[in-house]
Amino acid sequence: MKITGFCPIIVTQDQEAIVKVFEDLGFERCHLKTDIEGGNNENVSMKDANGNRINIASSKVIPRDLTAININVDDFDEAYELLLSKGFVNTRGDKVTETGSARSTMLVAPSGFGITLTQHIKK
Repeated sequence: MKITGFCPIIVTQDQEAIVKVFEDLGFERCHLKTDIEGGNNENVSMKDANGNRINIASSKVIPRDLTAININVDDFDEAYELLLSKGFVNTRGDKVTETGSARSTMLVAPSGFGITLTQHIKK
């Protein structure tokens, strides 16, 4: 398994307000994913002039903002099993979100930090 991308992710009910903060800090929108959970959620990927990245994801169900690490990998199943073996827990039971271009889920470490694990699917 190889890590292919790594950046912070903020999950929020007020996505546009958080995106605006990062735009004011010099970040630009570089990608919008809208087919998450049947279109109920979306993810804005942002990048600044130095190549720093951040993802801002929407959620209608979280009670307050959540910050985690987004890790893109080339083999979701291998990374998922590795993290589970280290005591990480899938926050949604065994649910994995599958869209036409990615597989993803959030896992929480025994100490409490979160990782959003993603494998992009190339067609």
